[in-house]
Amino acid sequence: MKSTVLARRVAALGATTAVLAAMVSGLMATPASAASTASASKATTAGAKVTSSKAKVSVSTPKANPRSYEGACPVQVDVTSRIKVSSSKGTKVSYRWLHGDGSKSGVKTVKVGKGTKYINVKTSIDFDEDVQGWEALQVLSPRKVTSRKGYFDVSCHKGPVRTDKDPQVWARAWASPDSYVGSCTPGDKIDFVGLIKVSDPTWVRYRWVLNGHVVDYGKVKVWDSRRVYFGFSPKYSHRGSAVLEILGPDRTSSNRAYYKVWCKDEAPAVKVSASNVSAVTNQTDCKVSASGTVSSNGRARVEYSWSVNGSTVYRGTAYFGYHGGSERVSLPDHALTGAARDGGVVTLSVSGPNNSDSSADRYVGCKAATTPAPTESPAPPQIWR
Repeated sequence: MKSTVLARRVAALGATTAVLAAMVSGLMATPASAASTASASKATTAGAKVTSSKAKVSVSTPKANPRSYEGACPVQVDVTSRIKVSSSKGTKVSYRWLHGDGSKSGVKTVKVGKGTKYINVKTSIDFDEDVQGWEALQVLSPRKVTSRKGYFDVSCHKGPVRTDKDPQVWARAWASPDSYVGSCTPGDKIDFVGLIKVSDPTWVRYRWVLNGHVVDYGKVKVWDSRRVYFGFSPKYSHRGSAVLEILGPDRTSSNRAYYKVWCKDEAPAVKVSASNVSAVTNQTDCKVSASGTVSSNGRARVEYSWSVNGSTVYRGTAYFGYHGGSERVSLPDHALTGAARDGGVVTLSVSGPNNSDSSADRYVGCKAATTPAPTESPAPPQIWR
């Protein structure tokens, strides 16, 4: 009985010892296992960084134009910014404007290709009262980035209290021309004329406002009426308007002078040419013929003529369409007489809307036809008897 109880205690003690040994073994193995797990985790994270291809996005601080405005209202303030996107593949860029009053614009989305791309964005706001505000540009995708704030201020003049004794001023404006089509190169293309009229002689302060931007100031003495001018050179196709604003002694504005511009490359001047003249002499009939090429680089009616040794012997006309081209023309057989039989020059001359040209070739003379001299028959021998 005692031996059985002792055996049970020894067995229990053995079991406990085995459990403790297992626990110790587990504790000793845990750091290594944890280190192995951490290493695997780092490897996985490193792998994610390598395969990640998120686009890089940056946004410039918005700029307002005008930055600080003082004058008649309403006025338009244009705000511009630039988004820079660098991506290994094409992506969509979504953005919106954040306004100083806490509101937000609608979201716009554009697509860009791979590589480094720039997106120029613009918004315009009309103000009819004093304001000190700001605008910020927020990119929502491919990652969220918000620009710094671009500040501006507007101060609207309400004008002084006037009486019946103060001079009254009227203004009218128009564009000259009000429609332009052509090359948008430097140089005034659109001119604006303003007519200022006054009730009494006075000095008048004025300014020109083009599409919401103040572009010119002036001060003139007006006795009854006087014209003032402003011009600009457009750089791109667009429509717009200009207003002549009177700043004093009366505050008023002219009508809107509307205009439109279509920038179009000027077509090159049409030029004609003559080339590849080849002359041939017919020795049998003593005649000369020739052929040559008439060319034009645009739409043209080309008059051409053939001359032999300076004398015109044949005329013709060639027509070319919008893209121009070339045409082969010929001089029919022309009989050679007098000194021309000895050789000379055949010339093809052309005349177009803007220039003239010619090309020539020499021809060989005719060989004189010879009649063989008659041969005398020998006299029959005389017989003497």
